[in-house]
Parts: sequence; C-alpha cells; structure tokens
Amino acid sequence: MRDSFILTGILSILLSTGCTSFRSPYEPKQTGSLKGTFKGDFTIGTAINTDQIREKDATGGKLITDNFDAVTPENIMKAEVIHPEWDRYDFSLSDKLVAYAQKNNLKVNGHTLIWHSQLPSFVRRMKDADSVRQYFTNHIKTVASRYDGKLESWDVVNEALEEDGSMRRSIFLEKLGDNFVVEAFRLARQASPNTKLYYNDYNIEEPAKRAGAIRLIKKIQDAGVHIDGVGIQGHWNVNYIPLKHIEDAIIEFAALGIDVAFTELDLSVLPNPRNTIGADVDQNAEYDAKLNPYTGGLPDSVQKKLTVGYESLFRLFMKHSDKIDRVTLWGVHDGQSWLNNWPVMGRTNYPLLFDRQLKPKPAFYKIIKIKENYSVNNQNHQKNARINQ
Repeated sequence: MRDSFILTGILSILLSTGCTSFRSPYEPKQTGSLKGTFKGDFTIGTAINTDQIREKDATGGKLITDNFDAVTPENIMKAEVIHPEWDRYDFSLSDKLVAYAQKNNLKVNGHTLIWHSQLPSFVRRMKDADSVRQYFTNHIKTVASRYDGKLESWDVVNEALEEDGSMRRSIFLEKLGDNFVVEAFRLARQASPNTKLYYNDYNIEEPAKRAGAIRLIKKIQDAGVHIDGVGIQGHWNVNYIPLKHIEDAIIEFAALGIDVAFTELDLSVLPNPRNTIGADVDQNAEYDAKLNPYTGGLPDSVQKKLTVGYESLFRLFMKHSDKIDRVTLWGVHDGQSWLNNWPVMGRTNYPLLFDRQLKPKPAFYKIIKIKENYSVNNQNHQKNARINQ
C-alpha cells in the first residue's frame, strides 16, 4: 500500500512538471520543421492518402501541417477514382482534399490527368480512336476546369516515355498518335489557366530517358503550348543514387526555361528483385523472405546509408535551389509507403524521413543541419565580402 502511495505521488509530480515521457512519441523528439527550414529555397511537399485527407489521424495530421507546405494525393485524383464511368465523375475525395488544403494553408499538386495506368475499366475496353479521344478531351476539360485556381499545379501527363527515351507504347500513343502529350497540355492550359502544368516521369535523370524528356518538352514549347515544369520522380535505392545524372538533369531541364521539381522522392533500403531502376508499377515480383530482411527493424548500418543518401540529395537541392520549385516526399511516414508493397507485396521498407511511430529519423535531422550550416556559411561569405570591399 505504501509503495502504491509513493508511486502515485511520483507520477503526480512528473505529470505536473510536464514530463515528456507521457507525451506523444513524436512531440518531444522533433526540433525544427522541413517547411520552415527550406522556406525561401523550395516548397516541401508530401503525398497523402485517403485517411489523411479525411483527417482520421490527428497525430499524422499534425506531422503534415508542421512539416509540409504542399500535398499531392497518392491515388484519389487518378482516373479510375475520379472518373469511374463514361458519364460519371466522383469528386467527393478530391473536393475534400482541396478543402483540407485550404484549411491548413497547403498547396495542392494534382496527380494526374493523363496516365496509361490506373485507368477506369471502360477506357481499357475501348477499341476505336474516336472514343479514346472523346474520353481524353472530356476528362481533361472536366477535371482541370473544376479545380482551376484551387490547385498550385497539375501533373498533366505522367510517364509517357520508355527507358530509351522513345514514347511509351500506351493506349494514348496507339489511338491518338505521338502528339497526344502536346494536346494534353493544350487542353489543360485552356481548362486551367491559373495552374502550373508539369510533365512527370521516373528515371528522367538517366541520360537516354532524359534526352527523350527534353525532346518532348521542346516539342510542347515549339508547338506554342504552355508548360511550366518537369517533375523528376526520385524513386531511388540507398545503394544507387545517381547524383551526377541528377545534377545534369536539373541543369539541362532548367536551361529549357522551366521549373524543376522532385515529385515523388523516397529511398528504398530493400533489395530489388530484378535490379530495375525506377517505378514501373507493372514490375512486380513474388515474395521471398530474402527480399524482406529488416522486418524486426532497420540496422544501424542501413540507417546510416539512408541518412547519407538524403544528406547528399539535399546538399544537391540546396546547390541548385534557384532552379528547383518543389521537393515532395512520396508519403508522410514509412508505414504508408507504397514501397512496402512494390515491387513485392508485404515487405517492410523504411524509405522516408519519419518512421512508423511518426518519429523523425537521423536523416531528418541531418538535412535540417545542412540548411543551418549552409545559412551560416552564406552569412560568413557575405560578411567577408563586405570586409574586403
């Protein structure tokens, strides 16, 4: 009884003094925020899922509003969700997204108007070009016009290129010809003149595919059609982050007079079953325990690789911050990452800056420190310049 009384007294004292061990595991750990740290350099975004749009997770919601100033919907603006039948659109979740963003002062990147994947079934069954063209035109006009002035940007066309830089063999290329990308941007500009328009793809930092993306962007520009920027997705692995190619891509895309964004950034720590690079959703593989080695937690050595990877990328982003419009992480925390189920279902991946308990990782603190050091060095440089004048 006496021990119980003493324990109760100790708990009362700890609670009254605000002992952090009784708070959310997220709250006492994080110092600084991503959006605050990089304010004035580039927008910091994240991809959010349906539960986050519906505000069903208060702790996760606070993580979003504390750290990010832009959001991209993972799935709810893709055609199979927003346009499920020929004559029916479903704007319920996308309207909620816009309302959520307005309430929390977040920019929205619409994702995506035209993509060969996640199409509604009625489109996949189409045989004649006229039907595809009518769908293509009506879809862009209807969806883009509804959110004109309410979105910061649109991924107008997603993943239209093959790895060698040629046009991807899709239903849109087959039925509409290789000018469909130009036409998509023309229609999007007409329907949504107050929204930035991006071409979005993976692996376009790699030389061959980058050359194809440059040709495609020049084709849009030469047709007199408006394009604001290019989105480099940034699905890389900690064992292969092509920094030289990434830097070359930033410089070469910016030279076209457009903004550069990193739109879907994550760093997988798991083995790739086919040694493929990128994010082709059709590249699936069977589960094998050897491909899922970290179910009990991430070893320190791999955590260090992840930290070094993010540190290297954000150093590069800061170096070219005058050319970069936005950096978006593809997910808020590890638990929601699509990389838990691609290219192998049911794995445990750790690709983001916040873990499954919504705690910031060492990589988070390292990139915060990068900016702090960058700011100090810049101030010292300016001070020395004044002294030497």
